[in-house]
Amino acid sequence: MREKLRFAVLGGGSWGTALVKMLSENLDTVGWYMRNESAIRHIKNEGHNPNYISAVEFDVEKLALSHDINKTIRDSDVLIFAIPSAFLENELKSLTVSLKDKIIFSAIKGIVPESGKIVGEHFHDEYKIPFENIGVITGPCHAEEVALERLSYLTIACADDDKAKKVAKVLESDYIRTKISDDIIGTEYAAMLKNIYAIAAGIAHGLGYGDNFQSVLMSNAIREMKRFIDRVYKMKRNINNSAYLGDLLVTGYSTFSRNRMFGNMIGKGYTVKSAMMEMNMVAEGYYATKSAHLLMEKLKKKSKTPIINAVYSILYKGKNPKKVFAKLTEKLD
Repeated sequence: MREKLRFAVLGGGSWGTALVKMLSENLDTVGWYMRNESAIRHIKNEGHNPNYISAVEFDVEKLALSHDINKTIRDSDVLIFAIPSAFLENELKSLTVSLKDKIIFSAIKGIVPESGKIVGEHFHDEYKIPFENIGVITGPCHAEEVALERLSYLTIACADDDKAKKVAKVLESDYIRTKISDDIIGTEYAAMLKNIYAIAAGIAHGLGYGDNFQSVLMSNAIREMKRFIDRVYKMKRNINNSAYLGDLLVTGYSTFSRNRMFGNMIGKGYTVKSAMMEMNMVAEGYYATKSAHLLMEKLKKKSKTPIINAVYSILYKGKNPKKVFAKLTEKLD
């Protein structure tokens, strides 16, 4: 492995912008791919992303910006993907360079719709990247709080401890604490599932349920998450660690959570389409809900995931949120 690794972030959204900010604290050069050429010009001229967490000011001399995904990949050793899962495969279709010798870390909290897989599994199965070259970056951490330099925590998961440590080191700063994990599959599924539960929390809020019910919903959600992850990939893990429970809580309760916001709108009577149009952002949990439901159905474990089933019936079967949640309350304890 190269002694001084070259890092790049792929994605120009809020989380991609936050990751570039973190890396810029420690590196002389950070590669940054985004499709939006006008945003690149704005960053070069004004020093901030015009579309996402624009309060972050960059030293543009440190940024190797490009709208050519192949150039960014060719010039980098470690690729941190922060492209929404719904658009990932479409972006990868334009690749002409190989990913074979690259180290890939996913900061994407969702399922790739085309394959129905979490991002790490997608890269492993579809692009033949060995698991030791694949990692995951999870929270609990909101991009907006990174912009404000509020103390935040990240979990860096990889089968190769050395790679996890190298990535953790370049992300650490006075306001970012990191820890490493070898549970690459579990942490990535947790990052996907917590978005579904955040939608559930948002729906409950939109319907008028209070804090008392929300606490019951979240305590049931973490147990449901454990059952789901153990069924998919069983290993020794503490579900109460920040990568699982912590990420669930911040996504379920925070006003910064786009998935909670999306669910809140659904609870208030918006259709899925109208909620998405008004938000003008991707709620990863929408796509994750279908994939999680279908996986549990395939494994004949659907009865073990009542919260996921409830969200699925509302988002994909057009069921009335009020009636669905009335039934869900009888299944929670």
